[in-house]
Amino acid sequence: MKKIIFLFLTVFSTVSISAQKERPNVLVFYVDDLRAELGCYGSETAITPNIDKLAKDGVLFNKAYVQQAICAPSRMSTLTGLRPETLGIYSIFTPLRKIHKDVISMPQLFNKNGYKTISIGKVYHHSRDDKKVWSTYFEKEKNTYLKPENITLMKRLKEEGVKPLKGPAFENADVADEGYKDGRVAKYAIETLHNIKDDKFLMFVGLSKPHLPFNAPKKYWDLYNKDDFKIPLRDKPKDMYRLALAKWGELKGYSNIPREGDLNDDLTRDLIHGYHASISYIDAQIGKVMATLEDLDLRKNTMIIFMSDHGYKIGEYGTWCKQSNVEIDVRVPLIISRENNYKNRVTNKTSDALVENVDIFSTLVEICDLKTPPVSDGKSIVPLLNKPNKKWDEAAYSVYARGKKIMGVTTTDGEWRYTEWRNSVTNEILQAELYKHKYSLLSYVNVSGNKKYQKVEQRMKKLLEAQFPRDKPFLQNDIPSKK
Repeated sequence: MKKIIFLFLTVFSTVSISAQKERPNVLVFYVDDLRAELGCYGSETAITPNIDKLAKDGVLFNKAYVQQAICAPSRMSTLTGLRPETLGIYSIFTPLRKIHKDVISMPQLFNKNGYKTISIGKVYHHSRDDKKVWSTYFEKEKNTYLKPENITLMKRLKEEGVKPLKGPAFENADVADEGYKDGRVAKYAIETLHNIKDDKFLMFVGLSKPHLPFNAPKKYWDLYNKDDFKIPLRDKPKDMYRLALAKWGELKGYSNIPREGDLNDDLTRDLIHGYHASISYIDAQIGKVMATLEDLDLRKNTMIIFMSDHGYKIGEYGTWCKQSNVEIDVRVPLIISRENNYKNRVTNKTSDALVENVDIFSTLVEICDLKTPPVSDGKSIVPLLNKPNKKWDEAAYSVYARGKKIMGVTTTDGEWRYTEWRNSVTNEILQAELYKHKYSLLSYVNVSGNKKYQKVEQRMKKLLEAQFPRDKPFLQNDIPSKK
């Protein structure tokens, strides 16, 4: 009898270990402020060979959307699988755990399922959120300047009590990659992979560029000729809601940006140049980490996700940064590449299915066979990883609040974007917007109310109200700024 019990336990243990080994590792490259400005997304300017290579090794999602175009709420949504309107947090000022103590996050669930969880660089916007939950935690660093003149400037501004303390909006010191913080993030990620190579892991590598300031080593600036960059059309869409765009975002806080008036063409090109240099800089860091996976023979059982927390404007509509509901701010790059030993692995495919960052949590729950998953607002997109052209959702959704009293809600069907600006309490519609985006991230005419597009607007309005019913007030657990 004892032999039978021993044999049963031995077989059960072997099966359990075998099942656990079949679960993949997960490596997520989480990039800040990156729009679909990549070679694999058809950019004529961005130099991104490593990300382009990753796209060929997986599925590129051409219509991926964030739930809010600002860091903190977007990242909370990804890491909890809950939309901003479910969490009731719409600003960058409120940490997740200040409001929600019991919401189960991605690192918590992976921990419970036997994974090592690693946070390197910027993952949550607020460092305090789940800081003690991760098995390994590498603090995100503050912006740094390396040129002597900028170091002197920062010292002077600090002595003068200038707040917020910000130096120039860009810098190109002739230093090694590790001179700036994303190079150090990659270095620590590589060291960590060596340490955990025998463990099952979920690793987030949070790359802060191309967030302002556009500080990147000179060699990445040298990849581009500043004069080759075109000045974006500065016109705002006709009949756009007066609060639809935030003109400057955080840009005006930097020391070399004029406090009043628009930017001239020369400074505009400097900023566009810096944005591209920053993208090529993080592309190189991704290449280093991917090479380490191969060297350690981890790629065979490691799934890769490349994603951004929201899009970005570099002068389009005469505005900068994010903080809106327009297409260029809510559409993001998303690439998912299954582990090499996955037998039905699909590579070098593009999907036009409408997917959302809020779907990532549910997708990983299915792929990693995680037990006792929490309730989620997202849905697994595993079927699209197997059949990228599979028929999928009719719409994707985002929100953006303008202060406590105005809420912008928006939807896309992949061709049209329909937005309503509502009173946050009564849900009264203050103004509607309808833009066509079949061929471009940009659109310059609001055709809401135009009889020619009446049927389109009615259909889009119905899609919007399915997610944001007029009889349901918006949950608000924080008070966003009115930028």
